[in-house]
Amino acid sequence: MIENDSSFVGSVALKPTLDGYLLEHFYIHPNYQGKGIRSHLLKNLLEQNDVKGKRVTLNVLQGSSAKRLYERFGFKVESEDLVDLYMSLNVAGNNRNAEGV
Repeated sequence: MIENDSSFVGSVALKPTLDGYLLEHFYIHPNYQGKGIRSHLLKNLLEQNDVKGKRVTLNVLQGSSAKRLYERFGFKVESEDLVDLYMSLNVAGNNRNAEGV
């Protein structure tokens, strides 16, 4: 859970998988969207020592503007279906994947 002064800001989960981590439930409340919170949190998640050198996967809804955020961090679309895009990133040990962020 993400809070600011006891107010709900959002949620995110980074779950271990057999080959890395799954990023899911990444939600920012509409009152806090557009303030760079998602970028800041994603940058911090990808800089965690446990994540470095691992593969992080996620899925995002087709047509979601969040796809651009993930692409800025280096995530690539691996596959898709009618509902979701499935993206992944191999996080470098020195985390040079976050381009300009």
